Amino acid sequence: MSEFKLPDVGEGLTEAEIVSWKVKVGDVIEINDIIVEIETAKSLVELPSPYAGTVLALMVPEGEMVAVGTPIISVGDPNAEPVAAPAAPAAEMEIDLSNPAASGGGEGESLVGRNKADRGPIRRARKGPASPSTEAGANTQLQLQGAFAPGGAQSDEVVAADEEPVPAVSARAERPDVVSEFVPARATTPSEARALAKPPVRKLAKDLGVDLASCAASGPQGTVTRADVEAAASGSPLVEEGAQRLSRNPVLEAQRETREPIKGVRKMMGQAMVDSAFTIPHVTEWITVDVTRTMEFVDRLRTRREFRDVKVSPLLVLARAVMLAMRRTREINSVWDQAAQEVVFKSYVNLGIAAATPRGLVVPNVKDAQDLSLLDLAGALNQLTATARDGKTQPAEMSGGTFTITNVGVFGVDAGTPIINPGESAILCFGTIRKQPWVVSGDAGDEIAIRQITTLALAFDHRHIDGEKGSRFLADVAGILEDPASALLF
Repeated sequence: MSEFKLPDVGEGLTEAEIVSWKVKVGDVIEINDIIVEIETAKSLVELPSPYAGTVLALMVPEGEMVAVGTPIISVGDPNAEPVAAPAAPAAEMEIDLSNPAASGGGEGESLVGRNKADRGPIRRARKGPASPSTEAGANTQLQLQGAFAPGGAQSDEVVAADEEPVPAVSARAERPDVVSEFVPARATTPSEARALAKPPVRKLAKDLGVDLASCAASGPQGTVTRADVEAAASGSPLVEEGAQRLSRNPVLEAQRETREPIKGVRKMMGQAMVDSAFTIPHVTEWITVDVTRTMEFVDRLRTRREFRDVKVSPLLVLARAVMLAMRRTREINSVWDQAAQEVVFKSYVNLGIAAATPRGLVVPNVKDAQDLSLLDLAGALNQLTATARDGKTQPAEMSGGTFTITNVGVFGVDAGTPIINPGESAILCFGTIRKQPWVVSGDAGDEIAIRQITTLALAFDHRHIDGEKGSRFLADVAGILEDPASALLF
């Protein structure tokens, strides 16, 4: 049997979320078969299997964050008997054996289970008449856990009393001192012993001195959540339910607000933006441009045979204009090295395109974009954006960027004040293109005409890019968009 441990698929990543399993227990897989999709702090990644054989166990449920190096799947000989998936901490059931009715069984039945640390199967075994030793331990309280199925689904109920018992049973089930820590200290009745909560919630309740039995249970299947414990600790208003129990209305609460964990790409994005905003002195400049000729140029490109299989948009012309303008203002394609107290000038352009995805903002980049023809650049931009929208961008595709374009125009937004991507010194915001009246100068003088107008906003690191350099770069880019033929001058 071989256990596949979660690898570091990026640059020093420490954890990842199991998004979806591509295999199930009992499947026979080959080396390099895709077995799981994970979300790191940078992107979604599909992991291939380094082993061939039968999937014996999925050791982590979907939706759970795990540290790098944690075993996530067990693969063995194709002829081996598949084993059950481990128990998930999400669903717990506590039973007071002193009350047969609480266990759902009749006289002569006892419950046998595993302690949480064993993460093994659960069974109910039929026994004969109670012996003195059984009666002596009648007050023992045990906790039973359900096992998860792939995808985080809850497993079936405890095996019925007349079914075949599971052969392996942990000896810890008969040790009250091992399992008593998992039930409320005050639980002396079956109703109190049934309070359901995950281990972190139990720890929080213990730290705050809150009795789980007195908490509202607003979680799935009547589980006590972290919010329930915090509400009980803070003494928030509750609605009386009976003489002793108090509870809030979870249905009304769910309608008023929802919560999503901050993790993966969104967590990485948030931290990167905070670091950038508070370590780089941003300056933003704006310019409004008549891009009518650029739009005409784009229309001509679309009719050319070689561009038939690629998407051509004004973003392509802007990307080319950025790289040409950098030739005259190379500070834009540099970075301030605080540790070395140096400015690093780069002779290559890794052009980043900010892309919004359901999991957060990602900025993949086109490597060595300065060496690509207009056709090759169009193809690279198409592939980059399509991969990002599908959530398949790999960490290597987002590292090493030197300059970023963020296209807010696709959302109908005129412009904005973008935040510089960490490791870079400037970012250009491309606004929407609108038809509006514009003063046009010609041989006959000035006249008002309907033109296609956009706004560009350049944010740059003012530590080493002064106003003159930032303004010159922005003016050069605007000049090329206003008259694409002027690109021949660069």
